[in-house]
Amino acid sequence: MSKHVIVGAGQIGRLLAERLLAGGHEVVVVSRSGSGPDGVTKVAASAADQARLAEVTKGADVLYNCANPQYHRWTQDWPPLAAAMLGAAESTGAVLTILGNLYPYGAVDGPMTEDLPLTGGGVKGQVRARMWADALAAHEAGRVRVTELRASDYYGPGVRDQGHVGDRFFPPILAGKPATYLHDPGVARSWTYVHDVAAALATAGSDERAYGRAWHVPTAPPVSARELADHAAALAGTAPARIRRLPYWAQDAMGLAVPIMRELKETRYQFDRPFVLDSSDFQATFGQRPTPLAEGMAATVSWWQAAR
Repeated sequence: MSKHVIVGAGQIGRLLAERLLAGGHEVVVVSRSGSGPDGVTKVAASAADQARLAEVTKGADVLYNCANPQYHRWTQDWPPLAAAMLGAAESTGAVLTILGNLYPYGAVDGPMTEDLPLTGGGVKGQVRARMWADALAAHEAGRVRVTELRASDYYGPGVRDQGHVGDRFFPPILAGKPATYLHDPGVARSWTYVHDVAAALATAGSDERAYGRAWHVPTAPPVSARELADHAAALAGTAPARIRRLPYWAQDAMGLAVPIMRELKETRYQFDRPFVLDSSDFQATFGQRPTPLAEGMAATVSWWQAAR
């Protein structure tokens, strides 16, 4: 049994904790609220408090960064959080395993692979690129062991208001009503199943082959939001799926009062062309395959039906 510390009690942090617990490990979850699944040690603390985080992480094999600052506060909140976690990993010897995303690549043509330059897709992409650059520099200097797992937009059980296919998408479809989607529903894109994210984090954190580089979480072939909607409707046996697209002018107007809507404007480039993640490197190295779409969608629809 080994000790694992997870910063963040959100959808991925919780799934990761449950997976590690099932493997017989000691799990500590750090969050401001002190929440977490049953069976873990819950610590209420700010992950930006390096001294406190180092105290909690003492004796741990792996420290996972699954934090999720408010979307409109990334530029203020991520730098101190990332620095504190890097410092805590360095002082305790724990492997820092970072949950990342695809923002640092910016707008690309063709499938995204881990060797693409991190040009930064706007301010948020630059924030995430700097976080990884700092962590990798510390690794290459021999001060710490790090790895990063990058996923596309999530889908699956538990993905709610923060997902493009969450609360505004699946419940209306299952009720035979129009779903709301913020972009062109016909554009193909990669969707990463949440349980595959947790599985990849658990694998990479404890396998030295993962250290010193970034990886893409195993992700099934791309499909459009319209295809997801049709699949959900067929599984639920409801009326043919309908999607109501919220025009960008309406989103801009909402952004005047709703910070997250204002911030989403920066990432529209991810939805105006195919947005495809290539995860073949991780699959070949660690033997983990993505959950087939049919299986992931069946679990998603069942979860939403139970939630209703």
